[in-house]
Amino acid sequence: MTILYERNFVKQLEKRLTGEQPLIQVLVGPRQVGKTTGMRQLLARYPKNTHFANADDLLVTDRTWLLEQWQKARLMGAGALLVIDEIQKVPNWSETLKSLWDKNPGEISVVVLGSSSLQIQTGLTESLAGRFELTRIYHWTFTELKNAFGYDLDRYLLYGGYPGSVSYEEDYDRWYGYLKDSIVEAVIGKDILLNRTVRNPALFRQAFEILCRYPAQEISYTKLLGQLQDKGNTDLIKYYIELYAGAFLIHPLEKYSAKGWLTRSSSPKIIVSCPALYTMTEGPRVLDDPERRGRVFELAVGAQLLQLPGELFYWRENNAEVDFIYRYQGRLYAIEVKSGRRKSAKGLEAFMKQFPDASPIILDMNNFTLFSENPIKFLATLN
Repeated sequence: MTILYERNFVKQLEKRLTGEQPLIQVLVGPRQVGKTTGMRQLLARYPKNTHFANADDLLVTDRTWLLEQWQKARLMGAGALLVIDEIQKVPNWSETLKSLWDKNPGEISVVVLGSSSLQIQTGLTESLAGRFELTRIYHWTFTELKNAFGYDLDRYLLYGGYPGSVSYEEDYDRWYGYLKDSIVEAVIGKDILLNRTVRNPALFRQAFEILCRYPAQEISYTKLLGQLQDKGNTDLIKYYIELYAGAFLIHPLEKYSAKGWLTRSSSPKIIVSCPALYTMTEGPRVLDDPERRGRVFELAVGAQLLQLPGELFYWRENNAEVDFIYRYQGRLYAIEVKSGRRKSAKGLEAFMKQFPDASPIILDMNNFTLFSENPIKFLATLN
């Protein structure tokens, strides 16, 4: 499928590259969400010479390969743009890039893309401090899929997240195979297991399926561990979640507390990164059950809040809970999601008593479209 829709990060990246003295631009995000497509859209109209190389195409890469790509770009003249896709596949890429950049600062512009947050960010903090700008590219939002493919909310709650799967939605088995084999297994096999130590890969895969069954739900590490068919301790499941978070598949939210140590010791609330991953695990009839439909809607809200700058938490005290606590630019937003599932209505009131400076926000399926179009503006309007 040819995707003509242009995501917002393309114009943002273009503005940075055409400004004065651009830093190294680093784009990270999950597989199959349009990082490379967006980059090619930008290259098609870029005013100077460009050189694009993909480290994923090679069986063996080393710093010599990266040096070769750098030299090809330099030979194109001052201001040329070098783009390296799947940069994490190049051993010692960050040290090599630092050396080349420091010898020739500003001679060419550089963009690197990667699908493994853990590997990319380790290289950035260790070698490229002060030389880069990081942009996170997330799964497609409801607004993007509505504008590009005419999605309504139910279709988004069932299949949302990956534009490449749109062609297969009428055949669930084919859709499932695409997500399972071309996306999830590629992430687990290529981005995680080849680069991180996992003693039991089968158990690791099982953990992913278990985590996907708890969208927008708080669950203890002990309970999660108890569902794995192996002995271990809570550090094991924490490590698994860390790896899946680094690959943009699972995101654990901490409980909000004015006391930081309580936040760090809390049970996580599991946010699966897009609705499609939940449907892949639970089947195509997930919206038939009001409880599960409500969970998927809360997941959709949480997944989009995760894409915003700032910090995201949940809150619970005894039986009182607030679905999401969002902190941004000194403001605190208490976000209650009205999804149709049964739950206590006292959480927002209890939170506001403790944190009276927070802004209470009610999100439901009627105003979700407006929220998805511009979440920051939506929250600021209700502040």
